Amino acid sequence: MSDYDFDLFVIGAGSGGVRASRVAAAHGAKVAVAEEFRVGGTCVIRGCVPKKLLIYGAHFAEDLKDARRFGWDVPECGFEWTTLRDNVLAEVDRLEGLYGNTLSSHKVEVIRERATITGPHGVKLASGREVTAKTILVATGAWPVIPELEGAEHGITSNEVFHLEACPKRIVIVGGGYIANEFAGIFHQLGSHVTMVNRGSDLLRGYDTQIRDRLLQISMTKGINFRFNAKMERIDKNEDGTLCVRFKDGDPVAADVVLFATGRRPMTDGLGLETAGVELNDKGAIKVDDYSQTSCESIYAVGDVTDRLQLTPVAIREGHAFADTVFGGNKRKVDYSCVPSAVFSHPPLAGVGMTEAEAKNHYGTVKVYTSDFRPMKNVLAGREERALYKMIVDATSDKVIGLHMIGPDAPEILQAAAIAVKAGLTKQDFDDTVALHPSMAEELVLLK
Repeated sequence: MSDYDFDLFVIGAGSGGVRASRVAAAHGAKVAVAEEFRVGGTCVIRGCVPKKLLIYGAHFAEDLKDARRFGWDVPECGFEWTTLRDNVLAEVDRLEGLYGNTLSSHKVEVIRERATITGPHGVKLASGREVTAKTILVATGAWPVIPELEGAEHGITSNEVFHLEACPKRIVIVGGGYIANEFAGIFHQLGSHVTMVNRGSDLLRGYDTQIRDRLLQISMTKGINFRFNAKMERIDKNEDGTLCVRFKDGDPVAADVVLFATGRRPMTDGLGLETAGVELNDKGAIKVDDYSQTSCESIYAVGDVTDRLQLTPVAIREGHAFADTVFGGNKRKVDYSCVPSAVFSHPPLAGVGMTEAEAKNHYGTVKVYTSDFRPMKNVLAGREERALYKMIVDATSDKVIGLHMIGPDAPEILQAAAIAVKAGLTKQDFDDTVALHPSMAEELVLLK
């Protein structure tokens, strides 16, 4: 009989925690997972999934307009935010149920309350119950950062945006990262007047400069307003409930909603990590080794709480690798090289491998191949919006070391292309592949 109540106790039932729980249980471990909010975590409940559903809904604005150029007699169509919102939230409810069923079917005990660590093997629940576990896994994810600003309480974050009572006529989005750009595209297409406020001069740092510049150009053409190098002073709330965003320099901006998309921080506050000697870095993230083990031998951490790569598929792989390593007798770690990523902006962009600047710094001499074209659908629809595909190649080996694109369905295309980059294929390998015509993806094997 075990000296502990559980072989594994997981704190946080998000993507990483659920995968780790399920796989560890399949390996024969007695597992419990504590979740203080809802099973599924940020991605399923208040992130990737509901956001992508809003993006699908927003796309109909242009699709309906384009349809007329393709011969369809489309009347003027009104949009009802509450219908989209409620249907999205209903889908979230359905998915949460599926995640719960998955845990139950693997005989994982789900404890729906907050849990904190009391020592290397101890956990205390909000109800006062105390349990022990041979191994503890922290998978609490990250939380939106709200800037220190007078009147910040009048703003919302990506947590609350899915529950708005009405689609705002005017929205100010603070930030320049992927969340800010995605919601800018959503609300613009749904008819809101969008102003993006960024304290710096760049959007989407980390993505290829040429690709993000194209997104800025397209976004401005569509009518999204930008305030760069803008220092916010305060947010005032008027008697009628509307807001006024004031800056240290420049005119104020009126808004119905202010959305903060100013980064996310690991959720480590109040977890009791110090009782077990778990070390954090300067960002408050849990320090881990290649196998997700913390400075405390019996405690591990996966996902956004570790501040490695804040991507759902990465958290899932970390959770799976952890369970295989600790409970499956198969010691393995996650390969973080060549991880593809996408921004579901309007239009979307995606990339894998090195940007042009990174490649030049690393290799010195590189070759850059591009295709700047107007997608066939845009031509007939009368849209001037152009797609841009870009390939970065090591000039010495001909190996493709980066692939970046912006345009319709870019993430869908890049997922398959990322396999080629990960496999170390060359530009010649791409050239030797016959084009699939007519498609946008064929541009990848026709790059000049």
